[in-house]
This record gives sequence, structure tokens and C-alpha cells, in this order.
Amino acid sequence: MAVAVEKLITPDILKPARYLGNERLAIHKPWETAAIRWVLTYPEVYEVGSSNLGHIILYNILNAQPRQLCDRAYLPGPDLSAKLRQTNTPLFAVESKRSLHEFDILGFSLSYELGATNILEMLDLAGIPLTWQERTEGNYPLIFAGGQTATSNPEPYTDFFDFIALGDGEELLPEIGLVLEEGKQVGLSRKELLLDLAQIPGVYVPQFYQMAEDGSVHPIEPNVPKRILRRVATPIPAYSIGLVPYVETVHDRLTIEIRRGCTRGCRFCQPGMLTRPARDVAPEKVVEAIEAGMRATGYNEFSLLSLSCSDYLALPAVGMEIKNRLKNENITLSLPSQRVDRFDENIANILGGTRQGGLTFAPEAGTQRMRDIVNKGLTNEELLRGVKTAWENGWDKIKLYFMIGLPGETDADVVGIAETVSWLQRECRGQGRRPLNFNITISNFTPKPHTPFQWHSVATAEFARKQQLLRQEFRRIKGVKLNFTDIRISAMEDFIGRGDRSLGKVLRRAWELGAGMDSWYDSVDKAFAAWGEAIAEAGLDWKYRQVEQGEWNLFHQQDNQLEKAATLKDNDRENSLSATSTVPASHTTALDVPLPWDHIDTGIDKKWLKQDLQLALEAAIVPDCSFDGCSHCGVCGTDFGHNIVIEPPPIPEFAGDFVPNTTKVQRLRVWFGKQGDMALVSHLDLLRLFDRVVRRAGLPIAFTGGFHPSPRISVANALALGATSNGEIVDFELTQPMDVESFREHLTKELPEDIPIYDVQQVDLKAPSASQAIVAAEYLITVSTMTEVIPGQWQNWIEQIQAQTEITYKQTTKSGKTQVVNLRDRLFALELITTDNTPTESTAKLRYLGSCRPDGVSLRPEQILFMLEIVTGAEFVLLHIQRNRLVLGI
Repeated sequence: MAVAVEKLITPDILKPARYLGNERLAIHKPWETAAIRWVLTYPEVYEVGSSNLGHIILYNILNAQPRQLCDRAYLPGPDLSAKLRQTNTPLFAVESKRSLHEFDILGFSLSYELGATNILEMLDLAGIPLTWQERTEGNYPLIFAGGQTATSNPEPYTDFFDFIALGDGEELLPEIGLVLEEGKQVGLSRKELLLDLAQIPGVYVPQFYQMAEDGSVHPIEPNVPKRILRRVATPIPAYSIGLVPYVETVHDRLTIEIRRGCTRGCRFCQPGMLTRPARDVAPEKVVEAIEAGMRATGYNEFSLLSLSCSDYLALPAVGMEIKNRLKNENITLSLPSQRVDRFDENIANILGGTRQGGLTFAPEAGTQRMRDIVNKGLTNEELLRGVKTAWENGWDKIKLYFMIGLPGETDADVVGIAETVSWLQRECRGQGRRPLNFNITISNFTPKPHTPFQWHSVATAEFARKQQLLRQEFRRIKGVKLNFTDIRISAMEDFIGRGDRSLGKVLRRAWELGAGMDSWYDSVDKAFAAWGEAIAEAGLDWKYRQVEQGEWNLFHQQDNQLEKAATLKDNDRENSLSATSTVPASHTTALDVPLPWDHIDTGIDKKWLKQDLQLALEAAIVPDCSFDGCSHCGVCGTDFGHNIVIEPPPIPEFAGDFVPNTTKVQRLRVWFGKQGDMALVSHLDLLRLFDRVVRRAGLPIAFTGGFHPSPRISVANALALGATSNGEIVDFELTQPMDVESFREHLTKELPEDIPIYDVQQVDLKAPSASQAIVAAEYLITVSTMTEVIPGQWQNWIEQIQAQTEITYKQTTKSGKTQVVNLRDRLFALELITTDNTPTESTAKLRYLGSCRPDGVSLRPEQILFMLEIVTGAEFVLLHIQRNRLVLGI
């Protein structure tokens, strides 16, 4: 049965449109005809989850499967969570509004070490037992996790999941769906079904494995693999087109993946190790997906996604081709963090548009020696050339990412971060130009499984000392904003990320103590205390202290030698480093100790990780095998495939920048309604909706001028959130005349059903806009009171208000000043429509006409209640607002 969410999703909760499930391109398949019903559950708020590319791709792929249905769920905000618990209503999927426990399978994305507490919160809200052991009895959906964190080291989370999906899901999830469908048809038990799933490469069923005393994990069922393979799939850009939310999301744009995997070999980088081999997407497929996606969604921005976009050799050609094709539509291209050594004029030319976005580079370390140790493959000359290219092309502010606590790091390397930033500023100076500013983030290095640095650790006290050292160095540098990662969060990420099965009880207890992921943002102290208490109760505080004190550090002896070498002359330093650049003999056996994630076959040979660790100690660079010789990491072969690098096509000739067409030849005024679910879409979201509708409909909208041109769309007056309306007005100014009926047809086709079009009229361009001509608004409001009401009382109250000449009201202006106004002057008409009296409550519908002017002189519905309370002394509640019409004074 569907949950009665209309009683929960109300205007009093934050952004109620998060939970409507009626986005453009949402796929609503019939419940009754689906054999297997999925929910992709993203353990973050809607604005994060709904714009996640992996979430969109898998949602589209699963719904493309016959007899399979996929719905979605997100972590509700604290206000809706409280309502769910108060009403004993289980968490629901946003499209079908059905409880999560009605589905066959729930898939959670686990992409962050501390994110599991949000998963427990969602399971608890859904009324589903948290652990697989508790779910063996009863008819509960299968619960699984996927994502980078789940793939790298699933062991801390194994208590909570029936299985883990390792690696890419595009091919893996449909295979799982087929096994579930067959198992459901023949009536397999839960255990039998999981045994069948365990035969699929990429499916890890933790209950069929156990942890040995040495921390290694081994199968306890004869028919499951000893090591579980990570799945690899080919990106398909067409599946990236989908889900255009009404609310603004964190990635409010179309995102198309151009390259999956990275072979740069940065030794700290887990995604670079877990996504090999690198696979380019054919340039023509990227262009087709972007053009089709922009038409289908109406976005004004698109992003090309890869771990290293600059390594996609076709990037300049693809970017220029799209820029030329969409040059008249005010479209912006953005890219994530890029390789600064590949940033050149060609990439600078395709970025931005009329809205030039930010630019992010990640040098990672401040000295050449440290960049060699981490295998960044970046020289000082390349760093300067990339930054200078950006500055010469108009960027005055650049974001840089650095890390501290890297293996072999000395104080000279830490100070080198400040010296590098200062040097870049000095080199990027010019007459008539603003000085180059930097927004710098200093992260604490957190070792990750399946990387050469997985055996390393740094004491939190050392992080604190190095952060203070940098603060002192940057005090002398202007034009820099410095951000540091909280040391306690880094330590907890390390503790969980490299943990074993014993941490399941810690995660559960931390959640019980209120340590949700959002708690780190609300109060770091409170969240850290909750995690600390959970660790202590589990008797694992000794283990956490090992991380906190940096005791898991094979470089401890090496760091001291490197520190000493840094103070020597160049020749002596070279001799010192060569003499000590080996893993200390006392630690060689430590590298062979079983790790909790050794049974996960990512394709990377553990022996190769050890060899690469040795090369790090020698500050030796390993070339990128996509463009150089093979590094023999072990990935390439039949299981994982090979690198796919596509030669770049020629870069098209630049067709010119977008020039906003400011010509206005026609103004069309549209009267429209806001009904049903769309009443819960805010005014700002409505403006964004009209912008996208105009783009999708291909209407010849005029633009404003200036540096940030915007479409000439003007909504007459903002409607309160939750209010419905039959009388809203919006003006469109066009660059070429259109037949009124043709315009109406194009607009109606792209608008949601709950925004009906009532009338379209042509208006003189010289006439005032609707937003300037508005003088009054007519409302139909429903109000109630708990006061006992006798027949005729409502009419008597209305007449008392009408008899008043002055009803004063104190209000606060936007500038913060208190203002006393006479509400009676703003009330033009008030009448009683209907009443409904019960022994406990009296309800009335009132129609009123009140002032509604562009200068802010307005009579709002809640002020009618204020007037009622003044004349009666009773309390009233506003149940519903309906705006019937806006009155224009022309």
C-alpha cells in the first residue's frame, strides 16, 4: 500500500519538492507488471543523490530491463525524519510512494567511509532490521551496497548487507536482476538465492565468508570463490541523460562521462587504482549524448566527467564541437579538477561561456621531490605553464589542492606548499590585471586500501603541527584563502577505511549515539565524541590509538632519514637518499601480513603495490601506461580488459562566442496555474523551470545584456510555498514573432501537467511588465478555529473587520527596521464562501481581494488571520491558500 505522504510532505518541511518523485525524465513503470522491484537508495539528501551520475545511469539501465522496475529513495531531512517517526510511517520510495520493505531489493551507494551511519538511519526509518542476521527470518528485501568504498574494503560494513556489488554496475546489476527473477519464480529461500548470486562475478556475499585470527577473510561455503572479482564495464553516455529535478541540486547540470579509469598511477589515489583500465568514450558518442541531453533536459550547463578529463585527448575537439553547435543558447561547459600539466589554450578556449566557472588544479605537494614520491608526474615548469595559461585567459582566482602527511614528507616539503603558491603569484603579475588569488585546500593524507601507500599512517599530532606550520607561512602571503581538513575526521576515515569486520558494532553504536554523516557538519565535537564512545564501548580504543598515534607507519625510520637528508648539501643528500631508499628490513615482513581486503580482486597485483612502494622510497616516477609502456600492475587481461585510448579528431574552427540576442520584437503574457504537487515547488525553482522549458521548446527568447545575460522571463509575483493558484502571470519577450497558439502549444508540451496554461495574449512591448503593473490579488483561503462557533458567527466577524478603519500590524522590513502598517487600508473586499462546523472545530472558506504591489505594499493571507484574531480574541489556523487571480492596473 502507498504511504499517505500528502500528510507528511507539506510546506512546513524544508524543500518538500525533494520527495515528490515527479521530475522530468523520471520513469514510472507499472507496479503490477514488474517481476523484480528495485530501489536505488542514496544515503544522502536529495540534492546530492539525485545529481549523482552513477545513480542516474543505474536508474536508467535498470528501468530499461524488461519486467524490472527501479524506484529511488534518499536520506530524508531531519524534519521529515521526525514526522516519519512520530506517525510510525516507514520511509518510502519517491516515485511509487510505497514503503521500502515492499520492494524486492534495495541498493545503497557507499562512497565514503563514514557514510554507513546514514544507511543505518534509512534502514531504521524503513522499519527494516539493520543486520543480515536479523533479516534471515521474515520477508525483507535483499540489502546490498556498491560504490568505491564498498569495493575497496567492504569488511567494516559486512554486518549490514546481504551482498556487496564490486566495481561497475552497468552490466552487473541487470545480471543480478535476472537471477532474482528466476529465483523468485521457483521459490528459492533467501540463502539459496544468495548462493546463486554469489556465482555472479562481482557479487560478494559476506555471510559465506569468515575472518581468520590474522585478519584475512576466507570462504566457509564450498561453492563460492576465494577471491571476488571487481567488475569492469564500458561507459554508455546515453544512459547519463535523465532526472531533471525541480529543486536546485549540487550538480545542477547535465553530466556526461568521457573517460572511465585513470592510469596516472598517483600512489595515494584509490580511484586511480580501483578503476583501471582507462577507457575512452568515442568522441562522436560524447557529442551525440551532450546535444541530445541538452535538448531533453533544458540545462544551461554541462560537465564532462573523468578522473582526469585532460587525459581524454579528444577533449578540445569535443568541447569546441559542442560549443559551436550550441553557440546561440548561452551554454556553459565546466570540468572537474584537471591535470595542470595538460591545461593549455585549447582547453581554456572551450571552458566557460558567458558564465566563466572556477578552475581547480591539484599539485598535491609543494616540492618536486614529494610530487615524485607520490608519482604525480608534474614538474614545476608544467605547474607554472598551466597556471599562467589560466591567468592569461582571464582567470583571476584558481583553486589548488595539496596534501600533508605524505610518506617521506619533511618540514621543507610542507613549507614548500607556501613557497610554491608565492612563486606562482609572483610569476602571474601584469599591468592592468588583478593579482592572482588562490583558494587552497590542505587535506590530511588518509591511506587507502589497494594503493601503494596502504601500509602508511601519520599521527594526528604530526598533522596538527604541520597545519600550524603552514598557517604561519601563509600569514605573509596575500590573496590566499586557506582551508584545512579536520584532523579528527581524517583519523576516523582511516580507522574505518582500513578496518575489519570487528568494526560493525562500532558503526552501529555510533549511529545509535547520533553520529550521522551530517553530524560532522553540525558539530564536529559532538560527532567525534559519539564515534569515540562507540569505539571505547567496543573495546577497540587501543586500535584507534594506533591510527591516532601513527603507529602503522612503515616510513617512520625512513622519514627521520629523509628529514636529515633534507638538511644536507645536494651531493650529500643524493648519497643519503640512495643509501636509505629501501623498505627497512624490519618492515619487509609487515608488508606480507594479510589485510582485511586481500580477498577483493581489483586486478592490481599486491606484489606490484609493494614494488611501487619501493619506487616511492626512491622518488622514482612510473609513466602513465595509457600513453607509455606497461607498468605491469596486473590489471590488463581477459577479466578487466585493456586501456582504450582514442586518437583525437581535429579541433573544429571556433565559430564564435555566444552573443546574447537582446532584440525584443514581441511580448507574450501567459496566465497559468500552479496545482497539485507543483504547489510545493518554490518560486526560485519555478523560475529555473521556465528557463529550462523555454530551452526544451526551442522558443526564440530574448536575453538581457551585460556580463551575465539571462532570458527575459518575468513572473509577476511570487506565490507562497504550498499555495495553489489559478491566476499566475508570466511575461516572455521574444526575438522573433510567433503565432500565439503555436507559442502556447510549444510551451504546454514541455510544462508539467500541474502547471496548466489558461490564456496567452500579446502585449505591447512599451506597456509595463506584469510584475510592475500588478496592483491587487484575490485569494480563497481556508481557516479554522478550535473556538465554539454559533451560526452566523463567521459572517459577524467579517463584518467587524469591515467596520474597522484601522488595524495596525508591526512588520520588519528587509533592512531590519520595524514598520507599523494599517492592514485595513490594504483590504479591498472580504466575503464568506462556506463554513463547516463540528463539535471540536469550525472551518471557513474566505475570499478576499487585497493590495499586491511591486513596492511591497501587500496583504498576505496570514494577515487576514491576524485581523480575525484582533476582532475575536480567538486563535485561527491557516489550512490552505488558493490564489484566484492577479489584478493588473492597466
